[in-house]
Amino acid sequence: MLEYRYDTQLLIEGENLDEDKINEYFTKNFKGDCLLAVGDEELIKIHYHTNEPWKVLEYCASLGEIYDIVIEDMERQSKGLKG
Repeated sequence: MLEYRYDTQLLIEGENLDEDKINEYFTKNFKGDCLLAVGDEELIKIHYHTNEPWKVLEYCASLGEIYDIVIEDMERQSKGLKG
């Protein structure tokens, strides 16, 4: 069984986005691993493994418009199932 089940990926489009602040917020407020938050002041790509992807989406939506959202169930994938 995986410690963090959901591979959560999305883009945030906004103004004055700050990779360092986003990384710090994730580290302090979410349980997960494999964090990637890269981009510039107008567009950030997020990749994160967590058990609570809805919290990630809620936070990211507070920063700007979110799109290209992908949430994959890695536990199902490891069993050879789709979804």
